[in-house]
Amino acid sequence: LDLKGIKHLGGPSDGAKMVKLAPGELMEHDPEVGAVIVGFDRYINYYKIQYATLCIRENPGCLFIATNRDAVTHLTDAQEWAGNGSMVGAIVGSCKREPETVGKPSGFMLDNIASTLGLERDEICMVGDRLDTDIMFGKNGGLRTALVLSGVTSEETLMSPENEVTPDVYMPQLSALLSVKDAALAAKVSA
Repeated sequence: LDLKGIKHLGGPSDGAKMVKLAPGELMEHDPEVGAVIVGFDRYINYYKIQYATLCIRENPGCLFIATNRDAVTHLTDAQEWAGNGSMVGAIVGSCKREPETVGKPSGFMLDNIASTLGLERDEICMVGDRLDTDIMFGKNGGLRTALVLSGVTSEETLMSPENEVTPDVYMPQLSALLSVKDAALAAKVSA
């Protein structure tokens, strides 16, 4: 936002702000805020949730945008941590409105990528480690998809009867793509 000269507030700088809860207490907010964008925030707090809620509810035409709705994220190798979906969910619950999701699996991002790079969808393969965002993004957009098992999704989850999202191909890790590329180049040379 800074690079584009867009005025903003929030982020780590508001991480220590507290809400004073006392009889008659009213939290002020900027009536000029035209969009609330919820991205992953390690400093989420009640102040930020309330501020976002007030802007969405009370500022005419205020947009509510989520960068993604990931249930979990990997901040350490020891466990999964609550993802951006938990932050979006808190605001959805308080303002009773669904956001426009601009990240995976939304088509918004794909349309922008294809247009900017001048690509047709059959020229794009979505590679990722999440069935519910990366692979669904590809499937929803009519792309080929490749799942890598070195991140969020395990082979057990992929093969589970409950899983409804199936990639075109899957591989243990991203480096396996190099063998696919080498095989394709070898086939092209011998043809």
